[in-house]
Order: sequence, then C-alpha cells, then structure tokens
Amino acid sequence: QGQFVESGGGLVQPGESLTISCAASGFDFKEFSMRWDRQSPGKEREVVAEMSAGGGEMTYYVSAVKGRFTISRDNAANLVYLHMRKITADDTAVYYCNARALSGSEYWGQGIQVTVSS
Repeated sequence: QGQFVESGGGLVQPGESLTISCAASGFDFKEFSMRWDRQSPGKEREVVAEMSAGGGEMTYYVSAVKGRFTISRDNAANLVYLHMRKITADDTAVYYCNARALSGSEYWGQGIQVTVSS
C-alpha cells in the first residue's frame, strides 16, 4: 500500500519561492507517474503538474503555473518535488501528491497546506 509524507508547506509571502516535497513508500516509485494536485477553498481540485514514470521525460503543467512551477523527481530517494516561484495569493491551496501506474494502481497523499499572504 502506497504511503506519502508531504512536507515543506506553510505561510509564504507573494512573490516568494517555496518547494514542497512528497516522500513515497510502499510501492515501486519509478514505475509510477507522479502528480501534484491542489484544492483551494470553494474550488474544485485541479491538476497542477505531472511527471511521467521512469526518467520523467514528459511533464504537464496547468496554464496558471507554467513558467513558475517545476515538478521534479528523485527515483533513488523516492521523492517528488514541486518548486514554486513567484507565488501569488491564487496559489493558496492544499497540495496533494499522487502516484499512478499504467496498471491502474493509484495512491494519494493527505495534503499539505500552502498559504500565500503578506
């Protein structure tokens, strides 16, 4: 059963940078595509960034974060990161990491809060 420990969230000021991370265990990490979703109050959960399995050659970013956020993975350490730059109030949300395999297996983290406020 896949498990995650998410870290790095908290309060950040507009314009600053923040990196959140997700440590995975219980599954073959490199065989899973990794994704960050977020959910803001009153809004539906949305996919923020996704990276393909293995070497992560393919990535996807929602338009609102393109050029500001970068997803990366460390298969040796079973870690996935979301590097966030030029953060705005609209980035305030609970961020969730997700792992998904072609077989259909899927795991979710419990979420980590990122609050942007001056």
